[in-house]
Amino acid sequence: MMGSMTRLKNRLIARVITRVPSLAKGFIEAYKPWENRDVPWAPVRKPLADSVVALVTTAGVHPKGQKAFDMHDKNGDHTYREIDAKVPVQDLMITHDYYDHADADKDIDIVFPLSRIREFAAEGLIGGIARTHYGFMGHITGPHIFSLMHESAPKVAARLHRDKVDCVLLTPG
Repeated sequence: MMGSMTRLKNRLIARVITRVPSLAKGFIEAYKPWENRDVPWAPVRKPLADSVVALVTTAGVHPKGQKAFDMHDKNGDHTYREIDAKVPVQDLMITHDYYDHADADKDIDIVFPLSRIREFAAEGLIGGIARTHYGFMGHITGPHIFSLMHESAPKVAARLHRDKVDCVLLTPG
């Protein structure tokens, strides 16, 4: 029961601050993000028309049949979900209580533009689409930051490298 009330509270806060900008400003100013100044940067080395592109999102996107992200852990869920490139977009859903995704629930391409990159590939604007895309939940705090940085993210990076992905489009929630 307590977990359900917490989830309801988080969703209500997300909805209200989306609709009342002055409240959102207060939340933003009070939030102290964790900083990392050693983020590696890898510039694009070939034209997009020759590049294999993958999507990685922190919007909580995953296929409906997969395990949902853990919304009961106050530190978030540092795990990821694999998303097959051939999945129909109507078979995707969002599990994330920390932003208002009502519009994205109606059109998943708002936060996970799988339909768009399929179109880009068909038009030759990109060289191809990765076989697998990845969904994360973007609310990660406390000890889960370490797990994300040293476990989950390196695993996904290794898989992207293994699949010869040239470029990743990272989408927030």
